[in-house]
Amino acid sequence: MEFPLSVLMQALADYLLPLCRVTGMFLIMAGIGVRNIPMRIKTGLVVFISLIIMPTLPPVTNPDLMSGQMFLQVLLQLLIGFALGFISLMFITTFVLAGQLLATQTGLGFASMVDPASGVNVAAIGQFYLILATLLFWVFDGHLIMIQMLVFSFDTLPIKGQWWEVTSYWTVIEFGGWMFATALAIALAPIVSMLVVNLSFGIMTRAAPQLNIFSIGFPITMLAGLLILWLTLDTFLFHYDKQWQHAIDYSCRLIGC
Repeated sequence: MEFPLSVLMQALADYLLPLCRVTGMFLIMAGIGVRNIPMRIKTGLVVFISLIIMPTLPPVTNPDLMSGQMFLQVLLQLLIGFALGFISLMFITTFVLAGQLLATQTGLGFASMVDPASGVNVAAIGQFYLILATLLFWVFDGHLIMIQMLVFSFDTLPIKGQWWEVTSYWTVIEFGGWMFATALAIALAPIVSMLVVNLSFGIMTRAAPQLNIFSIGFPITMLAGLLILWLTLDTFLFHYDKQWQHAIDYSCRLIGC
């Protein structure tokens, strides 16, 4: 059985471009694009999902793999995948940022550990929030929703389409603003509570100057911080749901669905 070169080039082009978009999202997607997941598993998922998506797409009009237009198309598909994955990454980073704010205010910022997902040192509270948010991401099928968004993007942003408008890039920046706003909302109640605790220490110092506030204030601050963290943990799911809805809305705006 013989295959002409044009047929082989067409088959490779039809598979290469969807593969680039899927690869871009899976490289930095929350829950899957982390460092502690082996590259073989990521590669297998990318190849498998691309094989499923490819038959549903129209053939590529210009199958010349060595042309400059194909190179630009590859960059565009990678950019679309990176943008979708980056939104999910910012969604998870929201809770790490909230944990960093809490750790700074409660005096637990020195208790840091290496995050296996990113390989950097984060506060223990931030790591706790990250693990909790990642588990909820898997439990509520966040990975399936992201894959569904990726499949929808091939309809709204076809492979043979034009380059994005500037407003599409601005959507990612706007969601970054929600990341900081949500992190502050999560940490707002504990921050205000710790402010009341520190204010009470100031009153105690004025009332009893002979009291060594540094020897008793630091452990009390840490214990109060852990207690406040436990009391405010029931609002975590509320903030998670709100931020996840924002992530879905901005993902839809990004791909135009």
